[in-house]
Amino acid sequence: MDRANAFETDLDRNPANYAPLTPLSFIEQAAAVYPERTALVHGARRYSWKETYARSRRLASALAARGIGTGDTVAVMAANTPEMYECHFGVPMLGAVLNTLNTRLDAEAIAFMLNHGGAKVLIADREFSATVAGALAQLERRPFVIDIDDAEYTGAGERLGETDYEALLAEGDPEYAWQPPADEWNAISLNYTSGTTGNPKGVVYHHRGAYLNGICNIVTWSMPRHAVYLWTLPMFHCNGWCFPWTMAANAGVNVCLRKVDPVQIFRLIKEHRVTHYCGAPIVHSALINADPALRAGITRQVSAMVAGAAPPAAMIEGMESIGFDLTHVYGLTETYGPATVCARHEAWDALAIGQRAERNGRQGVRYLMQEGLAVMDGESMQPVPADGETMGEIMFRGNITMKGYLKNAKATAEAFAGGWFHSGDLAVMQPDGYVKIKDRSKDIIISGGENISSLEIEEALYRHPAVLAAAAVARPDPKWGETPCVFVELKPGVQVTAEEIIEHCRGHLARFKVPRAVVFGELPKTSTGKIQKFVLRQKAKSAQAIE
Repeated sequence: MDRANAFETDLDRNPANYAPLTPLSFIEQAAAVYPERTALVHGARRYSWKETYARSRRLASALAARGIGTGDTVAVMAANTPEMYECHFGVPMLGAVLNTLNTRLDAEAIAFMLNHGGAKVLIADREFSATVAGALAQLERRPFVIDIDDAEYTGAGERLGETDYEALLAEGDPEYAWQPPADEWNAISLNYTSGTTGNPKGVVYHHRGAYLNGICNIVTWSMPRHAVYLWTLPMFHCNGWCFPWTMAANAGVNVCLRKVDPVQIFRLIKEHRVTHYCGAPIVHSALINADPALRAGITRQVSAMVAGAAPPAAMIEGMESIGFDLTHVYGLTETYGPATVCARHEAWDALAIGQRAERNGRQGVRYLMQEGLAVMDGESMQPVPADGETMGEIMFRGNITMKGYLKNAKATAEAFAGGWFHSGDLAVMQPDGYVKIKDRSKDIIISGGENISSLEIEEALYRHPAVLAAAAVARPDPKWGETPCVFVELKPGVQVTAEEIIEHCRGHLARFKVPRAVVFGELPKTSTGKIQKFVLRQKAKSAQAIE
């Protein structure tokens, strides 16, 4: 029998005790409390938090005056510049949905996203005019196009827009009275997955998730107030792992960077006393292998965050050797970027560097504001034993999991089957409760009925002193079904033979896991540094085995 609950009677939500969560409140707070503190640095440009807030409100006002409102999509094709940062606030201020586009994609992919997402406005940096022009030519309905002219871009990209970004801002009101969303479940952004087959899926984020992960980044990384963050991570990727909103909550400094370049990265770290940056393993490896003279003059510890592919222990050791403090996180586009962290323990400090690297190379435990993380059997939906051996699929549930896939009810239902988000990543649960990825389900190599982890092979390859980047994929084999084929990118000026690579692997792997074919050359990568294994799988079909 139900009975009245005194704590729920006549104690209702009202404007005095409840407000929808939105990261837009972060920039309002930063501008009010720290109006003159620097918010953005880009070349010779400097904007304070007061100016950044005003420019974001101008953007919202100008777009609203052109008829853009709740539920409309505003796409942005831009580098890591102040304009891209302002769009993370100005677009959702008027209830619109921000769709940041991957600048490395071709015109056909961009056209699909503009059409599928229903973009009414496209804000595009002139560096990407050729791709944008090709995409626009494929559309039946052209969005309103706004050019970004950035003095840091020295090329000559074509003007495609009806106006430019600064002219648009001049139309807007710096005191624009924006309103928070009526419901924190409302969409704030649209991010397309980098699908390897078929069309990419449109991942929808809500204001609540963006707010929570924006704050969770600070908590997880123990970021001090007014951190100085270098934008090595593309803001188009999972909305920069929610760090545009994080840095407003932190009232810190955003140091913009158009292109990942070790020379520029080390220069900016020294010039602006950068405290934090993020990136895929390939970014950190580039810094480890850069000329040591570039690091001269860095007198304070820099905190680095790594995600993407599981980072090899050799890379973690390398970061420690150059004095950078590395935090390992893991997540997907569907989880607002990072959703687990390899939370460190003081006891690990006493371990040898190799053991520390092994511990820190795990995907770890759930982010504080993600409610559930499990490794489960995808069929029974039961957790696998925490024995470090039994593989299952990593699954998430909670507030920093996407709303779903835009206009794709079937894919959404499949992703959320059983009340959990299915990541597609295979892992083990270790006895201490830490998750360790073994592979993507599609990347497992099955040889003679035995499962071989491509990541385990890559871990061995990265321990060879000549290897800069490596990937292992399945190669069809008439006898075994599949055998491992490895693709190796060597460090500059270094030579090594395929036989030497295989012999090295024999010292680190069981015999059946040792690669049967080795291919040298630069590895194909996405704009966020992930190695494109689907490309390598095609190449592996013609690779010659070494008997």
